[in-house]
Amino acid sequence: MTDKIVVLSTCSDETEAARIARNLVEARLAACVQVLPPMKSVYRWQGAIEHASEVMLLAKTSRDLFDRVRQAIAASHSYSEPEIIAIPIIDGAPGYLGWMDRELDR
Repeated sequence: MTDKIVVLSTCSDETEAARIARNLVEARLAACVQVLPPMKSVYRWQGAIEHASEVMLLAKTSRDLFDRVRQAIAASHSYSEPEIIAIPIIDGAPGYLGWMDRELDR
């Protein structure tokens, strides 16, 4: 098990996603953030079933930076309750994991 995680967050559009991605990388809170193309989301919000077009962020970071990543996303996000979840990276290519270490604020 590594100390690395992938943080997922959905954004309202590509402009918001690009801004958040750049902020995370510039602050060295994420080594890399991938912005996936628009997708359709179906979810329940305030008692109603919603359908929305959203853009997914995949931020590669570490567990010890999660609180700062969460705060940075929430501070610049348009949603009142943005999705911000972390998935552990169990293992990975040593070179890639080493690169992540060098790019993150430690």
